[in-house]
Amino acid sequence: MFPEYDVIVAGAGHAGCEAAAAAANMGSKVLLITMNMQTIAQMSCNPAMGGIAKGQIVREIDALGGYSGIVSDLSTIQFRMLNRSKGPAMWSPRTQNDRMLFSLKWREMLEKTGNIDFYQDTVNELIVKGDQVKGVITSLGHSINSKAVVLTSGTFLNGIIHIGEKNFGGGRVAEKSATGITEQLVSLGFESSRLKTGTPPRVDGRSLDYSKFEEQKGDEEIVGFSFLDIQKVTAEKQLSCWVSYTNEKTHNLLRKGFDRSPMFTGKIEGTGPRYCPSIEDKINRFAERDRHQIFVEPEGWDTVEIYVNGFSTSLPEEIQYESIRSIRGFESCKLFRPGYAIEYDFFPPTQLKYSLETKNLHNLFFAGQINGTTGYEEAACQGIMAGINAHLKVKDKTPFILKRNEAYIGVLIDDLISKGTDEPYRMFTSRAEYRTLLRQDNADLRLTEESYKLNLAKENRYIKVLQKKEVIDSIKNNLHSFSIEPSEINDYLIANNTATIQSKQKIAQLLLRPQISIKSLLSEIPFLKEHNYSAEILEQVEIQIKYNTYIDKEKDLVNKMSQLENLIIPDSFNYDKVSALSNEALQKFKKIKPQTLGQASRISGVNPSDVQILMVFMGR
Repeated sequence: MFPEYDVIVAGAGHAGCEAAAAAANMGSKVLLITMNMQTIAQMSCNPAMGGIAKGQIVREIDALGGYSGIVSDLSTIQFRMLNRSKGPAMWSPRTQNDRMLFSLKWREMLEKTGNIDFYQDTVNELIVKGDQVKGVITSLGHSINSKAVVLTSGTFLNGIIHIGEKNFGGGRVAEKSATGITEQLVSLGFESSRLKTGTPPRVDGRSLDYSKFEEQKGDEEIVGFSFLDIQKVTAEKQLSCWVSYTNEKTHNLLRKGFDRSPMFTGKIEGTGPRYCPSIEDKINRFAERDRHQIFVEPEGWDTVEIYVNGFSTSLPEEIQYESIRSIRGFESCKLFRPGYAIEYDFFPPTQLKYSLETKNLHNLFFAGQINGTTGYEEAACQGIMAGINAHLKVKDKTPFILKRNEAYIGVLIDDLISKGTDEPYRMFTSRAEYRTLLRQDNADLRLTEESYKLNLAKENRYIKVLQKKEVIDSIKNNLHSFSIEPSEINDYLIANNTATIQSKQKIAQLLLRPQISIKSLLSEIPFLKEHNYSAEILEQVEIQIKYNTYIDKEKDLVNKMSQLENLIIPDSFNYDKVSALSNEALQKFKKIKPQTLGQASRISGVNPSDVQILMVFMGR
């Protein structure tokens, strides 16, 4: 019934979809097995992509030739570039998406991708011969052979859903969990553990009073994720999100259910995400706060369903209902379904190679929440890397590894492999020590050429990047060589509240001033005025000129950080004197007492910025 495949991908969430697409586009014959063909790439939690650091990851996936950025752009109902008030290293694109359209577009793109077959079934067992994985066995009893297997099980491995004192098996609400894989892998010497995550109630948008909310509109300029020319939502057609706040009454009502909360009664064994806590966890951990922000997020163009971001909970349904109605604007709220927590098996990622192949078994790759991460973007980037490397393994080629100075994807995988995780891992800009190099705006310039060499990024994408580089270099050369007279520019400088010049000066030098932008210079500089350069090109030129010194410093840091293993931390070192350290880093440094800065950098929960702070302090 089934031929032998090059790669079998088990699970069609964000990781599985990117893995299947990557391996197939590189030339492997792929079988994508999913429990439900109607939930391919489903947004199980919030209907949004990107955000701080996560937006950089989506752009990197797109630059590599993945589909997440394209699908996000095609299903966007609102776009925002976060952190615009900060430097470009912190800018992070985020989309609010139509949940159903997102899944539909993913399925359409996969079905149009050659080399992918689909089958609706559950993988219960791996076919193992010696230390090699040779395929899978499904719940319907099919033995399907392959040269490599990518497991992207999400929250389904022995998943248990909790709502108050009720609990039942499931990988998502109304979907059964997957069994058998954990037990088999543990018998083969793997270590497994438990994590948990949660989701908030979904409510009827018709029952909310929007006049009591703060409106949060999208940007006027829609940048999007994909570097390709994808048709994007227009500014005027975007849907607004809204903001409200919990209050003391809300908190008191929620506290009434703590004795019936599975988190507090010990029914949930797994650790939850530190940076995306449940509402009951926030109230417990931040007892001094009298309110918490609640985001009212639409789920799509053609539905009234609302996602209540910030109100993740596993409390009893009646407590959820009573407490959410105490929030301003939610007084007449009707629930579509309650929030719940889910705990599931994962495999500590220190058991993986940098290619995401397991150390214990050849030809077996893990991607997504099975590795202890949380978030669509984190899962998707692991998926594309696992798919790439599964294909390369099948073809007996060298693995494709991204370094920490090359991509946020490289930071994430290095963190997982080197440090492991005992809580769901989430990406932040603070985890990347080279974030000036790893901006969202230059992901295509960083990664597309390498992806093209792998035969993943298509030729049209590669040619577009080459042309972009050529135009950017040409403009930069002109700005560095073109001088302007005081009489030609001083009126402009006065109008922009910056000092006049007394002699001829290079345009690039003027552009270093914070008051001067390349867009405002367009009308003053002849060669810029003559060409209709895109906003993307001009922004890239400006960033490269304005931040050149910082970029060069980070390149130097790339070389210096490799020497961390030789820097010894004295046993008597007093970490309490390093006031700039994060609380988490301070706690773990004092507990573990690393012998070198290299060891310190690999401790779970310690950010690269903490290591740099420690290095600077020791240098003093």
